[in-house]
Amino acid sequence: MTVMAVWNELDDRAVAYARALAADSVQRVGNGHPGTAMSLAPVAYLLFQRHLIHDPSDPTWLGRDRFILSCGHSSLTLYTQLFYSGYGLEMEDLKTFRTWGSMTPGHPEFGHTAGVEMTTGPLGQGVATAVGMAMAARYERGLLDSEAPAFTSLFDHTIWSICSDGDMQEGVSSEASSLAGVQELGNLNVIYDDNRISIEGDTHNAFTEDVSMRYRAYGWHVIEVDAASDGSVDITALDAAMVAAKNERTKPSLIRLKTVIAWPAPTLRGTGKSHGSALGDEEVAATKVLLGLDPNEKFAMPEDVLTHVREVKVRGNALHAEWKIAFNHWEAENVEKAALLQRLQKRALPENWTSGIPVFSPGKEIATRAASGEVINAIAQSLPEFWGGSADLAGSNNTSIDGGGSFLPSTSLIKDADPYGRIIHFGIREHAMGAILNGIALHGLTRSFGGTFAVFSDYMRPAVRLAALMKIASTFVWTHDSIGVGEDGPTHQPIEHFAALRAIPGLDVIRPGDANEVAEAWKQIIIRNRPAGILLSRQNLPVIDRSITSPASGTAKGAYVLKDSENPVAILIATGSELSLALDVQSALKLDGINVRVVSAPCLEWFAEQELSYRESVLTPHIAVKVSIEVGIAQGWRELIGDAGISISLEHYGASADAKRLFSEFGFNVEAIVKRIKAAL
Repeated sequence: MTVMAVWNELDDRAVAYARALAADSVQRVGNGHPGTAMSLAPVAYLLFQRHLIHDPSDPTWLGRDRFILSCGHSSLTLYTQLFYSGYGLEMEDLKTFRTWGSMTPGHPEFGHTAGVEMTTGPLGQGVATAVGMAMAARYERGLLDSEAPAFTSLFDHTIWSICSDGDMQEGVSSEASSLAGVQELGNLNVIYDDNRISIEGDTHNAFTEDVSMRYRAYGWHVIEVDAASDGSVDITALDAAMVAAKNERTKPSLIRLKTVIAWPAPTLRGTGKSHGSALGDEEVAATKVLLGLDPNEKFAMPEDVLTHVREVKVRGNALHAEWKIAFNHWEAENVEKAALLQRLQKRALPENWTSGIPVFSPGKEIATRAASGEVINAIAQSLPEFWGGSADLAGSNNTSIDGGGSFLPSTSLIKDADPYGRIIHFGIREHAMGAILNGIALHGLTRSFGGTFAVFSDYMRPAVRLAALMKIASTFVWTHDSIGVGEDGPTHQPIEHFAALRAIPGLDVIRPGDANEVAEAWKQIIIRNRPAGILLSRQNLPVIDRSITSPASGTAKGAYVLKDSENPVAILIATGSELSLALDVQSALKLDGINVRVVSAPCLEWFAEQELSYRESVLTPHIAVKVSIEVGIAQGWRELIGDAGISISLEHYGASADAKRLFSEFGFNVEAIVKRIKAAL
């Protein structure tokens, strides 16, 4: 849909001033990335003014398109359009670019600047997250308006992204783009800025593949747009490409756009220097001359140009009002769906949503991965917005929803394919899975999860870190969480991973000790609505008899006294599969007349949030001997156990053998731990 009049002289001037603002902003602060923002100015302008459905007066409007600047280093590309469109940024914000307290940080930050849909900067993440947004849009349509004819629903909208050569080189974009082709995401349009320049100069020093052919092989609709004869962007051709991309409904679209970085800078256009450095006063002035601007003016913006570009706000308001009329009709005709939407927008939970979550009986053993699978299915019964899957490991990490149907286009030959299915098959693409989960969370209405083995959390760490940075409710399920993996050997046995994951600020890392702690952990993940990873065992673990210990509800506090003794002389702190071992150690020490307390600590982040009085009631300060028991490196435990404490840990890689043998050989047995505690006492 075209929403703007034919391109005119005011548009040419607006683009010229946008290029100049990019150069001025970087020059003022003395650092940044001017070149791409200069060459992309007409691209972003055309998108925001003509093709993007958005209302700057309401950046969270449900019916809006989404835009992700995957090449976040070119943040001025986005900031200038947010300024032009009236999202709240003003000239002063461009003048304070990349400075303390500014609304225009070096890379766009979600939740910081209105109109920024995602924190970008790590290359490739934006493309992959856009795939997640496109998937979420389809799933949400299924929840709310599945009977609407194709492409007519209020909830149909487009996900746009601009990316760079660097994004195309990163593996995460390849993983996600491959899946996007499988999913036939016709609501996803990516504009690839093919300028052949990165920090080290010509990208052909490392990147010569035919990207167009690659994306056609993925199943994408590819449109190639060459630069104009003078090196500038061919607006007419690009406009036609955007229209064609919007009209393609059965495939994601890649617009491969040839540009000249830093155009029209006289000496630095097309060079690596213009990528990540200020151009210099003389080059900026000379560039303005070529643009037909006053070389002595800085941060110039004529009133007539600003008035012209701000008209997009009027058009956005009109589109929003038109959508609202249709929405009101839908709401009246779909009372139950409208109530669901209202709940989802509030991130509220239905009454008694936990009633179906199982309580596991003692006297048997169950792997926490299996318990998690049961809990996931119970939650799914109450929360239609709850969906997810696995990086090709659903049978191992129990991340499938019974009868949920495979989230796949109707053209798929998979027998349970359902375009609105609840089971996502990510394929063996852990990194893309993490980014796609972020996209689903950012899109706003649903709750998703994705699973793989704990050792492969390394493959997805950049996406996990971004989830924590953005404070979004992505949920990561990591199973096979220790040497309990057994015969698969050290390549599959996480050792340093608990500490590495806990080192990510803002990420809740939960390692439940039995099936009932799993149930309580999942409740908290849903209630807390923030980034979380749950670590689960491959091997069976005893279901702790809660008639002789504290209830599993203590999980909500992160750590709690599981089983105390009279006048304890030591405190044993355990997580995961080592929790039942700690109870066995307690019993053995009691036979020798030594009383100790056992503390379950499934989530150190939750425990750290508790009042000091509670934390001291669990880890009593005057009890000097505190013992952490966890099959991983000791890093991170010293803060809790103190200088007099003991870490029963694993400071080397594992081996290939059965789990019971490995635990025994590496000192995770009652006899070895009792010996160390006695020595300390």
